[in-house]
Amino acid sequence: MMTNKIGLIAGEGKMPVYIAQKATSKGYEVYVAGAKGNAKENDYKTCAKVFRAFRLGQLGAGIRFFKEHGVTRVIMAGRVQHTSIFTNLMPDLRGAKFLASLKNMQTKNILSRVMDEFKKDGIEFEHSALFLEDFMPQKGVLSARKPTAEEQQAAEFGYKTAKAIAALDIGLTCVVSQNAVIAVEGMEGTDRCILRAGELYRESAEKKSSVAVVKVARPNQDNRFDLPVIGKGTLESLHKAGISVLAFEAEKTLVLDLEDVISLADKYKICLMAV
Repeated sequence: MMTNKIGLIAGEGKMPVYIAQKATSKGYEVYVAGAKGNAKENDYKTCAKVFRAFRLGQLGAGIRFFKEHGVTRVIMAGRVQHTSIFTNLMPDLRGAKFLASLKNMQTKNILSRVMDEFKKDGIEFEHSALFLEDFMPQKGVLSARKPTAEEQQAAEFGYKTAKAIAALDIGLTCVVSQNAVIAVEGMEGTDRCILRAGELYRESAEKKSSVAVVKVARPNQDNRFDLPVIGKGTLESLHKAGISVLAFEAEKTLVLDLEDVISLADKYKICLMAV
């Protein structure tokens, strides 16, 4: 029987590694195009047929890599630091033409257009959580500690706020308290947003109140890229920031190392819930 082939455009973090491992265990040959400075070749030694690193902007080279290996289905997963568009951009000829055609540098616009370019060469993108469907919890409280009425209200307000900023393609995370927004996620990413919010709250709060971190998917989320993801690092950031509520959108957020995340939530007495 001929082995299936799957391509993986990999950023940093565990998500693309887990995808490669799961795909390999199901009999797929995995061809990894790693974002230079983000994906680490050593992480894929046991689960990638071929790994090759590419700089951001090397669009033509990336497409040729997959075509050379007969790959027609690709998954995009993992973080690429948004600031890389300013510091690590080394386009090839096709990449330069592509960048010149962009009307803005918003993530949604760039990635949608990248997929259009791949499609011209017969390469289609799959759901970015392919092979990881079990990592997306349904609605409910996952931690031992249940939310107080105040925490529940903060999570509900945060959900509406996070949906609004996600619709504007600003970020997927916000931090709120007492119906006020402390911080929203920008290019710095979720963890640094949480830590910044903790500092702001400690400096300005006159009395202690419930603070909630809320992460959501975009309205009409394109499941082929940039899904909301949380993991153990997210819980560590909440603990460092002194924040005790983490809410995320149910059935649309990937929770990596789910059992470990729940254990950390219980250790730190953090209320963890899918909303």
